[in-house]
Amino acid sequence: MTGHAESDATAAGAGPATAEVREMLAVLPGSVVFLLPEHGPHGEVADLRVAAVSPGAVDIGGRGAAELPGRSVRATYPGVEDTELWRGYLAALETGAVHEGELEYRESAAGIPHRSRYRVRAARCGGGLVVSWERLDSGEREQRRLALMQSLGRMGWVDRDLVRGEIVWSDEVYAIFERDRSLGPMTLEELSAHAEGEDRPAVETAVRGLLERGEPMDRAFRLRLPGRQVRHVRVVAETETDVEGRPVRVHGFFQDLTAAKAAERRLLEQQETALAQQGQLAAERSLAARLQETLLPPPQRNLELSGLTVDVVYRPLQEGLGLGGDWYSAIELPDGRLLLVVGDVAGHGLDAVATMALLRFTAKGMAITGTPLPAVLTNLNTLLLHTPERDGDTATMVMAVYEPAASRLTWVRAGHPPPLLVRDGRARFLPSPQGILLGASATPHYGAATVDLLPGDHLLFYTDGLVEQPGESIDAGLARLADAARAHADGPRFLDDVVRAMLTPRARRDDICVLHVSR
Repeated sequence: MTGHAESDATAAGAGPATAEVREMLAVLPGSVVFLLPEHGPHGEVADLRVAAVSPGAVDIGGRGAAELPGRSVRATYPGVEDTELWRGYLAALETGAVHEGELEYRESAAGIPHRSRYRVRAARCGGGLVVSWERLDSGEREQRRLALMQSLGRMGWVDRDLVRGEIVWSDEVYAIFERDRSLGPMTLEELSAHAEGEDRPAVETAVRGLLERGEPMDRAFRLRLPGRQVRHVRVVAETETDVEGRPVRVHGFFQDLTAAKAAERRLLEQQETALAQQGQLAAERSLAARLQETLLPPPQRNLELSGLTVDVVYRPLQEGLGLGGDWYSAIELPDGRLLLVVGDVAGHGLDAVATMALLRFTAKGMAITGTPLPAVLTNLNTLLLHTPERDGDTATMVMAVYEPAASRLTWVRAGHPPPLLVRDGRARFLPSPQGILLGASATPHYGAATVDLLPGDHLLFYTDGLVEQPGESIDAGLARLADAARAHADGPRFLDDVVRAMLTPRARRDDICVLHVSR
């Protein structure tokens, strides 16, 4: 049967188009294959067969480039014809439209079943399909993401495989614990032995909950180092579980809070002895709170600014660590005007949060100095293009300034969905000024638009996670949002009702940030 499969593949792949695709795949990295269709008696596509592969291709079953050529898709992956992936392949062959989706696959490691996810892309080419896939949940990817946090503070990541018993620490964790690298990492179970006596029971309970029941851990404790120095350490960790719900992997980070605790103690002492310094101490404490909010924004806020009520809902996709690429700002400027910003960095998690922080603070700084809004977007675009560590990053953004004296709002956008205005029971999207997303062009042009806000108006700024749904056009998502806003325009909890209507019952696949302005 193997010989028959190989002869079929050779015959099907003998054409010049297949030869050209084979040459192209030979220089591509990653996992890419070229599939040729096999037709049934009535001309229908009965199967797909591997005609060529990239040198580094490894399929979901662990087969390498030497094993894949000539294989039948239906025979190699039983049951595939009943999946969305197979239907996407057929649609791509028939229409020429590129198919992009995700594949979930069950596999085992050390006898324990796991579910792994892959991003799959299929495009018609040379009478067949060029298919590429990328694993989304590998441990190394998570380690690279967590490593970025070390640049934001005294913080280091830890990764532990509970199946194989392997533990990896970043260099910063060894420094926090003042531990010789030759000794290797400690296990989480050993933490309690190094904690101060009063903190040990709480640490032991949190570690047991994490390792035995998969409960997220967020615990600060005092660490006694070999030199008798006491260090304040925070550990945040979460688990990956198998299909039975048993923890099989732990990801997390340690943060040295010693300097922050010492600063807090000094501030309190100064406050007790010098009331004259009370203003300065309050400002420093407020700064510390704002820095924490920047890394882990509150999920919901209600503000009264410049005569407007501003409500915010912020829901990052990675709930465990509370980090996402979406962000918002709502602040009063020195001249009494109100600055409103909603942005969305491409990607999720720790890769996106670094870019988010860069854009968020730079935008606020330029707005406070009075820089016109189109110029702010132009400068942010230049910043992304010329920051080496952010090379290739893109972001969308909508930015507005409200003048309370005139009740007028001026706004700009960079590739972002338009704001939605609800007035007198009707909902309409504001006409969008010109503006390409940030980081996509060296010569962008950004325009501005204005709208007068009337009493009773509702204005929504939002990221695309609220309106995008797999298999649905963006226009359909925007129409759903307009319908939901109209339906709840007179409700007492307008923002909560709209978000609930947009998210139920589908599962979220992106970060979500919604800013609601009412007058």
